[in-house]
Amino acid sequence: MPRNRRSEGRTGDQRRAPEQRPADRRQAGGGSAQSRSGAAFRKPDRDLVVLYGLHAVREALRVRKRKLLDLFATLQAAERIGAEATAAGVPIHVVQAADLDRRLGQGAVHQGLLLEARAIPALDLSEIACNSGFVLVLDQITDPHNVGAILRTAAAFAVDALIVTDRHAPDFSGVLAKTASGGLEHVPIVPVVNLARALDELGKADFLRVGLDSDGSASLEDAPLRRPLALALGAEGAGLRRLTRERCDIVARLDMPGPIKSLNVSNACAVALSVARGKLRG
Repeated sequence: MPRNRRSEGRTGDQRRAPEQRPADRRQAGGGSAQSRSGAAFRKPDRDLVVLYGLHAVREALRVRKRKLLDLFATLQAAERIGAEATAAGVPIHVVQAADLDRRLGQGAVHQGLLLEARAIPALDLSEIACNSGFVLVLDQITDPHNVGAILRTAAAFAVDALIVTDRHAPDFSGVLAKTASGGLEHVPIVPVVNLARALDELGKADFLRVGLDSDGSASLEDAPLRRPLALALGAEGAGLRRLTRERCDIVARLDMPGPIKSLNVSNACAVALSVARGKLRG
């Protein structure tokens, strides 16, 4: 398996607006992308991560697991988050909200903040097999809103890592990071080429591999869970693929008492994590 990528302004009486100037920078393969009002954003490339929204940007500034490049903010947002940006050593460029709208699209709820950064270095499967007690495995879940919500929940439940497929996973940037609301900074991502092979490796490392499926033969509440635990979730509609199911030690379902028997995958993840954490404490 190939190795993966490793990726406050002043407040109170001292507060003043950060300098308003275009960023002076160049990248391999091209320079900066100039907005119509003079805000110099980098051109999109595979190594550039764009984070926007208060929670996503603030957690990146606080945690500092990734390389932070430039922060673009409206004056009001810059005053709100300037202390964290200054502490992290990130240049602040004051822009208009319209600049951010043009860069991100009119539908992006950016709250006046856009942070350009690099990806957090990903982990290799071998790095978590010995040191983790609880991981999530996503079987080709591609919707960025779902994966972002899963990451937010995973961070809340102190999940050790998120295992995803290299080819069928969303970009861990933009709308996913916004939906994750800072969770992307706390849950390591482990991309794998072959998910079935990765589950085999987890089994050899003594992980209990539990697949979550509405047609599971056992209720998750009744399943004999233990650490280390790998909880596998499938895409909505398709569910777990056959090879994934075959490598699970248990395929369990969530028993819903109401008339609706299925949940959105991110909601099902939250319920499953709550059930699993309760059983693992017991």
